[in-house]
Amino acid sequence: MKPQELRAATALAAVFSVRLLGLFMIYPVFAAYAGTLAGANPYLIGEALGIYGLTQGLLQIPFGLLSDRIGRKVMIVLGLALFGAGSAVAAVSATIGGVIVGRALQGAGAVGSVILALVADLTSEEARTAAMAMVGITIGASFLVALLAGPVVANFIGVPGIFWLMVALALVGVAITQLVVPNPPRSRVHRDAEAVPALLGAVLQNRELLRLDLGIFVLHAMLTASFLVVPDLLRSTAGVAVHDQWIVYLPVLLVSVAAMVPAIIVAERYRRMKGVFVSAVAVLVASQMMLFFGAGNLFILLAALVVFFSAFNVMEASLPSLITKVAPPDVKGTAMGVYSSLQFLGIFIGGIIGGMAHQHGGSAGVFALTSGLALVWLLAAAGMAQPNYLTTRLVPIAESELADAATLATKLRQVPGVVEAVVIVEENAAYLKVDSKLFDAAMAEAVAGSSPAP
Repeated sequence: MKPQELRAATALAAVFSVRLLGLFMIYPVFAAYAGTLAGANPYLIGEALGIYGLTQGLLQIPFGLLSDRIGRKVMIVLGLALFGAGSAVAAVSATIGGVIVGRALQGAGAVGSVILALVADLTSEEARTAAMAMVGITIGASFLVALLAGPVVANFIGVPGIFWLMVALALVGVAITQLVVPNPPRSRVHRDAEAVPALLGAVLQNRELLRLDLGIFVLHAMLTASFLVVPDLLRSTAGVAVHDQWIVYLPVLLVSVAAMVPAIIVAERYRRMKGVFVSAVAVLVASQMMLFFGAGNLFILLAALVVFFSAFNVMEASLPSLITKVAPPDVKGTAMGVYSSLQFLGIFIGGIIGGMAHQHGGSAGVFALTSGLALVWLLAAAGMAQPNYLTTRLVPIAESELADAATLATKLRQVPGVVEAVVIVEENAAYLKVDSKLFDAAMAEAVAGSSPAP
């Protein structure tokens, strides 16, 4: 990766992280705080926690499409401004309704797809995979740090203070975008990094992709619903105040990350993805059953949290990888766009139905709900096809090779390791699905005319 590409990827990962830190920081402390607001009840608390997922999920793809027309940085700054404005509304609100409005406005700043598109604008095809991986690692790290930092920060400045901190983080994000992120020479559509409306039908008709979309939807619905009751259970069973619960989350998350690493190695290096994936869903079912039957017991509660977050981390790492493996080469960006939208819609639905379950059935009602969701996912996952362990590669095409796209695609399919090849003339690029162990990149580039024949 060239220095300018590294600078761009690092800066955009930082923009992603400052926004996510604030959003996730309130998860461990929000339910207790929201209960003190005027008009609050368990259902509305769930709605307030999850509502940002609705606007985020609905606006992810439109924000990306708008950025193709009016500019990436313009949309990122607009999104961060909406996020900051929503945070300020939530900070000054003394009613649950006001916080709901603020959270919805926060989610309206749906800049995730725009950031990824800008990463693609600012990196070469060869460096793009590493740059996207850097952003992905940042997202995962931000989530873990936020869960630990939320209780600590709330202890000093309260939840309204966290919302004001989000305003400050939004301003930091704007500053990084304007002052540190390079200006792209031009913005263009990248089918490997952003959604293309014409390809949405192909994604929504692909059963294997829909199976994975169901997975991320359920996973984040379970997470959001669980945080409506877990902090109070830790307080009542372990006697740990909400502001001190980082003491519990720290060892739970450390153990879960340690458990994730060998699982991912087995899945990817030894090509046991389906077995690891289905097993992880089964572990999620077990964790919710443990919470349903034994959440009042401290040892069962702690064990269930370790089990849940271990499987959760495995899923957060493996689901995007599976999307890449399953999606046709020119549909990857659209598939990831739909996947991301359903992740946020899962947060919204988790808050809504989790709040309903909590209001009518208490914590047992919430865990009955999450157990049912996990069982549905397990049934769907059991029927998944064995993944093909292929990756997507983008090869530039010389102008001289564009006259006969069909013939060029046929030639590319004959390159060792290439399983699928789609030539997009207007982008001067070929999208390939390849077996990395067999793929001859030099030959593919020679066929495409982007490098001299060996």
